[in-house]
Amino acid sequence: MDDERKRLEELRAQINYHNYRYYVLDAPEIDDHTYDMLMRELRDIEARHPEWVTPDSPSQRVGAEPREGFGRVSHPVPMLSLSDAFSEEELWAWFERIKKLVPPDTVWDFVVEPKIDGLAVALTYVNGKLVRGATRGNGTVGEDVTANVCTVKAVPLSIPVQPDAAPLLPSIEVRGEIYMRIADFEALNDSQLKKGDKVFANPRNAAAGSLRQLDPKVTAERPLRLFAYAIGYVEGIELKSQWEALDLLRREGFPVNDDIARFSDFADVIGYCRDWMARRDSLPYEADGVVIKVNDLNLQSRLGVVGREPRWAVAFKFPAREAVTTLLDVGVNVGRTGTINPYAILEPVEIGGVTVKQATLHNYDDIERKGIRIGDRVIVKRAGDVIPQVVGPVVSLRNGSERPITPPDRCPSCGGTVVKPQGEVAIYCVNSSCPAQLVRLLEHFVSRSGMEIQGIGERICALLVSQGLVHDVADLYFLRREDLLGLEGFAEKSAENLLNSIERSKSRPLDRLLTALGIRFVGSEVARILTQHYPSIYDIMAASQEELQSIEGIGPKIAQSIAGYFAVEGNRQLIKKLEQAGVNLGGGEVRAAPKGSLSGLTFVITGVLPSMSREQAKELIEAHGGKVTGSVSSKTSYLVVGAEPGDTKLSAARKLGVPTIDEDGLRQLLAGHPPAI
Repeated sequence: MDDERKRLEELRAQINYHNYRYYVLDAPEIDDHTYDMLMRELRDIEARHPEWVTPDSPSQRVGAEPREGFGRVSHPVPMLSLSDAFSEEELWAWFERIKKLVPPDTVWDFVVEPKIDGLAVALTYVNGKLVRGATRGNGTVGEDVTANVCTVKAVPLSIPVQPDAAPLLPSIEVRGEIYMRIADFEALNDSQLKKGDKVFANPRNAAAGSLRQLDPKVTAERPLRLFAYAIGYVEGIELKSQWEALDLLRREGFPVNDDIARFSDFADVIGYCRDWMARRDSLPYEADGVVIKVNDLNLQSRLGVVGREPRWAVAFKFPAREAVTTLLDVGVNVGRTGTINPYAILEPVEIGGVTVKQATLHNYDDIERKGIRIGDRVIVKRAGDVIPQVVGPVVSLRNGSERPITPPDRCPSCGGTVVKPQGEVAIYCVNSSCPAQLVRLLEHFVSRSGMEIQGIGERICALLVSQGLVHDVADLYFLRREDLLGLEGFAEKSAENLLNSIERSKSRPLDRLLTALGIRFVGSEVARILTQHYPSIYDIMAASQEELQSIEGIGPKIAQSIAGYFAVEGNRQLIKKLEQAGVNLGGGEVRAAPKGSLSGLTFVITGVLPSMSREQAKELIEAHGGKVTGSVSSKTSYLVVGAEPGDTKLSAARKLGVPTIDEDGLRQLLAGHPPAI
């Protein structure tokens, strides 16, 4: 059980990191298939242990937070994610699941759409005029890219495009995918090379990077296109099906993919997916699968949403592409927490139109498990991303010259000692002054979820460390104007802007600082919990592991990590240095939880509630002074039970005598009345 819980936390940390690389930086490090497998493993663990599911789990959200530099836009209707299927058997299983949720005489009708690999956008029109363009962002809040969207020639600035083609609609939100054709992508990269500018790894990155330029003039020069695929909401007309919505989009003048098809027999849906897989390499654009949607909108509403995924749709993902090449050597890089990460140096091979020279090897335990050796002919798999993975060796092609791969006993960056904690797969450099760790820690420290220091990215972080200007994160607050002006790329204005941003970050709340420090297992949610119990960072430093562990939401591993971090003298000195710099370390009163009809009560939620998601129920409970935890204990006041509840939580509630209530019972409590139990 401890190993599985540990793996759960590892998966969440990995997925959050890769979400940030993919959605915020547009610079992913792993291929889509590897990401899908990480997410699937996470969901499998959470399915076995629903009491471990937390609102901040990557499985409960879409994507990542909006990037700096753009205004925020709240989506009136959330832009949902999709569950994935990787085989025909899984598609049939999805269909059988949703059939059980409706009457047996239900008439089925499906719309099947190519899954274009680009950037999802929401386009809002009021009285026929384009008033806003926004990216998906985290599904609830996106980035305002209106000025950039207006430069994309495929996006209508007003609708209907043809006079009298359709009635003028008071308001409509059109959803689509901004993408780049493969031929246009290749021409763009050729142009970038000639100018000496950065080239893009694939069409998806090119499209996303082009749309998210702070200067719309740059976007206007890029060959972006649009496929519209859905309507978020519309006024002035009542739609009954997805097929009608697509027809409306066409009439209004939006480009809709000609390959979208409609079927009443699910066997035909499967056949279409099979045919599309065969056509994959002949398409003029990148597509990583097809999306299958229940056509009837009333039936969609009846099937509903689980978490942030609609039950009425599924994405059939194409299998990752593979090739065989030679493993020439193994390189190593060092992560911000000191992890020693091996990667494969390959004989260049073309996979899916991209030349691959490097691939991930995950960790040394994985290398040993797969039996990979230097000199092996290895299978390499990718799914349209930057860094693919080594699947394993082709043992039959060995000639005896292959060499074993051994983990390093010294850090390749600083030469310091490396250790492998018991029960973990990762190897760590324990030198807190390791330059490689410092660069990555600095990137994390200045990120949006940390101290939100604008104007400093990966290149500047590396430059500050290499030039000896920053030896720890606190040194940022002692940078001078003349220090920055001596660096490549800095002028008077950019130096002034960065120093102002650094100065503003000093007043960030304590939970942001705790997140920014990069303590293992301490993300934004754990940081928030800590600041609800301790007024200052010095109070946290003084807390024992046992005291920390007694806090609800802080498990043994997290408590050990926090206590261990502050036990290191160098880290304690870092806190003093931050205090000298004037950074907010807390010191006020502990933030009190809101008071209300549920004050003093602790809830656990299981199953699907009739009219709200579990996250919405959690927010409602907390707004009225209650607390929500992930597992049933003797401190639990009520277990809120919906449809398809978890057996573990119900069993624990019965064993401990915890009363169970439904959504109506919760609403009675909110109104100040004891529910009928």
